[in-house]
Parts: sequence; C-alpha cells; structure tokens
Amino acid sequence: MFKKSSVSSMRQDDQYKDCAGFTLIEMSIVLIILSLLMGAVLKGQQLINISKVKQLESDFRNIPLMIYSYQDKFKTLPGDDSRASSRFSNAETSVKNGDGEGIITGSWFDFNPTKDNAIIWQHLRLAGLMSGETNIASTDYMPKNVLGKAIDIQSGTESKTASPILDAQGNAIKGSYVICSRGILGEMALSLDIRLDDGNPSSGSVLATEDKETFTNAAPASTIGTNTATDIAPNNQYIVCMGV
Repeated sequence: MFKKSSVSSMRQDDQYKDCAGFTLIEMSIVLIILSLLMGAVLKGQQLINISKVKQLESDFRNIPLMIYSYQDKFKTLPGDDSRASSRFSNAETSVKNGDGEGIITGSWFDFNPTKDNAIIWQHLRLAGLMSGETNIASTDYMPKNVLGKAIDIQSGTESKTASPILDAQGNAIKGSYVICSRGILGEMALSLDIRLDDGNPSSGSVLATEDKETFTNAAPASTIGTNTATDIAPNNQYIVCMGV
C-alpha cells in the first residue's frame, strides 16, 4: 500500500499538470502564427498603397492626354472652348462656354463655375473623354483622387505669387498648365515623384508641399512652398503638383 503522504503528493502533481501554462514549443508556435498574420496585414496594406499610388499616377498622366485629345478633335482647349454650348447642344445639362482666351483661367484650389478650370471637367465629360457628373451645380461635379481629396488644374505661370507651388530656388513650377492633387501621404508623394519625375519633390516638374488643410473650396495661399525629400514625413499629407 502507498503511504498517505505519497498519495497526497501524486494528487498535487496531477493538479499542477492540469494548471500548467503553455510549453515553450506551444508559445513559439503562437508567436510564429502572430508574426505571419502581422506580415500578411502589413503586406496587404503595402499592396493597397501601391495600388493607390498607381491610381494617383494615372490621374497625372491621363488628364493631359484628355486635354490633348480634346484639342486635337475640336482645335481648342477644354474649359476655354467658347463654342461648347453649340458643340454639345444635345446635352441634358446646361453647357457653359469658356472665354476663348487660349489659357485655362482660374486657380486650381478655388472652385468658380465661371472659370475655365471648373468648366474643363464638363467639356471633357461631354466629349466622352472622361466619366463623371456634367452638371456643374452638382455636389459630385468636381473630380477627386483615389483618396477622396481634390484634384484640379490651372494654367502655368512664371509669376511666383500666382503659381500654385515653387521649387527649392523659389521659381514657379514650369508648364503650360499645372495639375495639383491634395491629401497625399508622404510616402505616396515620394513614390509619385520617382515614377513621374526626378525623385526630388523640391525640383523638376513634380513638386510637393505639406497639405495642412482639409479639402473645402477655401483656398490655401497661392504660393505654398516646397519640401526636399528628407523633409517628407511618410504619414503627413501633401499637395503634389505636376507641370505639363
């Protein structure tokens, strides 16, 4: 027969085994699974960001092509087209004419339905070159980028105070017209500059500056400064402009 103390000791050992935690191997397996899950989440987010950068890049590349196509077909700039109302007489909405000055009037950040930079989207859509709302009075009329922020256009200028953005030397961004897009994360802004220009957001045809305002129709300052690549914070929002 077992002694009473021996039986009691065995019962205590059994209770200890029942209450024991994870073994080292089990904890290692859990950590490996968590690491794999975290890696999958991060990889998924990275793929989403890459997709968004490609869509942002597409905006900058496609808008000039739409403008060239309109010019080639109608021999005038969209938005500036002074004969648009007769050209699109069958449209289901009121068609606005441009002023025919040969430039895209208006500032990119300021929605004014009488200016070419607002009218341009109606002309491009009525010409079948772009999808979207053709009624200028609609809240869904102005285009937005994949991030849900504003994207717009204006004529290029050598004036430092009228230019939407300056380079590191304080010169107005060059181009016949300038496309600007808001609310772009710093890491995306850098990727765009690499894809579209020289990889330096303070020089060349693509420039970036921090976007400190949420999008409304209120205007930021006409001249909004520059950032070098080392100044770009990955998680801050930026305005990216490209001269064409």
